[in-house]
Amino acid sequence: MSEQSLDAVRMPAIYLSHGAPPLADDAIWPGQLAAWSTELPRPRALLMVSAHWEDAPLALGAVETIPLVYDFWGFPEHYYRVRYPAPGAPALAAQVRKLLTAAGRPVQDVPDRGLDHGAYVPLVEMYPEADVPVLQISLPSLDPAELYEIGRRLAPLREEGVLIVGSGFFTHNLRALSRDGSVASVMSEFDAWGRETLAAGDVDALLDFEHKAPAAHAAHPRTEHFAPLFVTLGAGEAELSTQRSVIDGFWNGLAKRSIQVG
Repeated sequence: MSEQSLDAVRMPAIYLSHGAPPLADDAIWPGQLAAWSTELPRPRALLMVSAHWEDAPLALGAVETIPLVYDFWGFPEHYYRVRYPAPGAPALAAQVRKLLTAAGRPVQDVPDRGLDHGAYVPLVEMYPEADVPVLQISLPSLDPAELYEIGRRLAPLREEGVLIVGSGFFTHNLRALSRDGSVASVMSEFDAWGRETLAAGDVDALLDFEHKAPAAHAAHPRTEHFAPLFVTLGAGEAELSTQRSVIDGFWNGLAKRSIQVG
């Protein structure tokens, strides 16, 4: 990969709120994601860390194009017909393996694991031609400090033109979903705290968000949708002062804040 990346543009690291399959039908959100991708340098490959794949030790998904994982239930049939045949990224997988094993972190291969909706739902909007190689890796833990360290280890990939994408949801409590546009105070309070804490670059508070953030357990009864943020922050550690929210606001009562570092 490095031999092919001598002229690669250094990429930022991003965290995005990926929504559910109906994101594609939203009047605003798909356009926001599409506009974001046009502002980014063209990536040579995408490294996705989705809230919807937890596996330890850290797992590398398929390195060739295989069917998507439709990891949701009860939706209209057309959401199960979506295809996203992006090229695989075997060279990127080798580089990830090298970086992590050099740090003493075991890595496993799961070659039959396709992209889940945390990966392909936003990518359909951002890179609709499915012409950028994609590798998905698992969350081996929900521990913020561990995920931050993984992001730090993966940071050199940015120099090779790899866009590191943490994909979750800035608040994620399905009991707080609303169809009328109303936003529960616990969602708005957590989102405001997150915005302010990110802007301040207070990594320690973010890593300890379960104790420092208001309504943390109401905003995230389980933390897997916030967890990918820490991979992004670790990958962008040297440039946290550049952090900015690219997308904000709420979707069906949940905060869709999405950030870019670098």
